[in-house]
Amino acid sequence: MSRDRGPRRLRRLDRNALMAACVTALSLTASGCVVVHGEKEVLPSATKAEAAKALQQFTTAYNKADKAYDSSLDADYVTGALGDIDSARLKAGKALNPGGNAAHTPLELSDVTYTIPKKAGWPRWFVADAAGNKFGSARWLFVFTRGGLNEPWEAAYLTLVAPGDLPKFKTDKAGWAEAVPANSTELAVPPGDLSKTYAAYLKDGKGVFAPGRHTSEWRADREKDAKRPGLVSQFIDEPLTSGDYAPLALRTTDGDALVFFTTRYYEKRTAYAGTDVPSPGKAVEALTKGEIKQSLTMEIVSNEVALDPKGSGKVQVIGRTQGLTSAKGE
Repeated sequence: MSRDRGPRRLRRLDRNALMAACVTALSLTASGCVVVHGEKEVLPSATKAEAAKALQQFTTAYNKADKAYDSSLDADYVTGALGDIDSARLKAGKALNPGGNAAHTPLELSDVTYTIPKKAGWPRWFVADAAGNKFGSARWLFVFTRGGLNEPWEAAYLTLVAPGDLPKFKTDKAGWAEAVPANSTELAVPPGDLSKTYAAYLKDGKGVFAPGRHTSEWRADREKDAKRPGLVSQFIDEPLTSGDYAPLALRTTDGDALVFFTTRYYEKRTAYAGTDVPSPGKAVEALTKGEIKQSLTMEIVSNEVALDPKGSGKVQVIGRTQGLTSAKGE
């Protein structure tokens, strides 16, 4: 009997230990010390109701900030490239018009389509495609991100795209989209490398980018600017890829990917000896440190959206929104 009682006793101890562990875990969860986020489970990033609420909150805050030229009024609803561009714009507006934006026209968005991917882990994100009451027929393409359950939804990317340039996204039977990993090698360029590849292309014109307004034509415009009479312009492009600037990609119905990414560039204008740099305008001067004499260096953040083909092929940059974030005069 002694031989039988030992194993049963051990089994009871094992069961008691397991029950104690379960009770402890439940009590910790109830007290708020342990929260299961579903980091490893593939889930929709948001419900459509949550996405609609996020866009509405952003629009309300954006309009308040634009009317008052006060970046604190929408700081909780923007991040990444859009946050940098928006805060600098409002800072310049406040410097020039301390009383606020007398020409303010509220942004109104309509005909909104939400594309919400299923994914594991954070950040969660989704795309909102809307018609706006500004800039003609261009579609307003937002990417909203969220880094945790207790964080607000923030708009990280905003690009204006011609209606016919938008692809159709691959969705499952429930309507959820598919996020493409940043390190995907099935595309012409892994989404995580697009910012670096684009910055290199702007320097030498070599690479996988198709000719267009934001590639070959932009490089041609830069070459013209570099040869203006009495003035030399130099450009330095840098990738931005980490944190809130991380690229995000959605699968299209034909297996390609629509990729959102960020770059930053510097433009230095230097006047010939004995001459001054032409005035860049009051908005630029409002963001400039130092006195503009012989040179002006401007820092610009740019967010792009591109169609990255499956396999080989040319990457098409279909939208680019940029803004001056700071400048230095010398």
